[in-house]
Amino acid sequence: MSENKEHPVPTEISLHRKSRLLKIAFSDGQSFLLPCEYLRVHSRAAEEVTRDAPVTGKEDVNIDSIEPQGSYALRIVFDDGHDTSIYSWETLYELGVNQERNWNAYLEGLAAAGYTRSGQKTGGDAAEERVITVLYFNYLANMMRRESEDVSPPDSVQDVQGLLQWLQRIKAERGYLLDPEHVRITVNKQFAEPFTRLTSGDEVAIVPNSPNPPAPPR
Repeated sequence: MSENKEHPVPTEISLHRKSRLLKIAFSDGQSFLLPCEYLRVHSRAAEEVTRDAPVTGKEDVNIDSIEPQGSYALRIVFDDGHDTSIYSWETLYELGVNQERNWNAYLEGLAAAGYTRSGQKTGGDAAEERVITVLYFNYLANMMRRESEDVSPPDSVQDVQGLLQWLQRIKAERGYLLDPEHVRITVNKQFAEPFTRLTSGDEVAIVPNSPNPPAPPR
């Protein structure tokens, strides 16, 4: 008769915000340091597993709070607005035991999809890569955690409307902030239309229509 062994459970959970690491020790003696980025990109929330594009741009993500879910899981609230992921003890243990394998698989998936961790497009001749500077104003600078960034959107992005749609996808939970209803766009300091064409070297400014951010969709 086989012995029914219970799955290891956490004996210590501590967040190291400065280093963006979550430390978890288990009852079998195993202990793991899980980077916030690693946890975020391996979210199994429904809106993540059904995404067309990989989760990117999470190098600087941190954890705002950790909420116990009964005696079986944690709800992790990230500072990019993502708050729907529930990590069971089994999931956290698997993420710890297979951390190297999972991370390498994530990087391979990004490469196969043609993205870097920051969300930029890879491949092709770097000298010919199209680079567009995006500027964020008012609350967007705070919520995007940057005032500007250089992006290299895929070739399918040819105009302002396409750029906004692409940015909404790669910004995940913060994408709703870039909805055309909430922002106005200038290209090279001139107000632009959705059909305004974009070329390498353009400077695209995204300015909120309101001083306060819109409520996230539910």
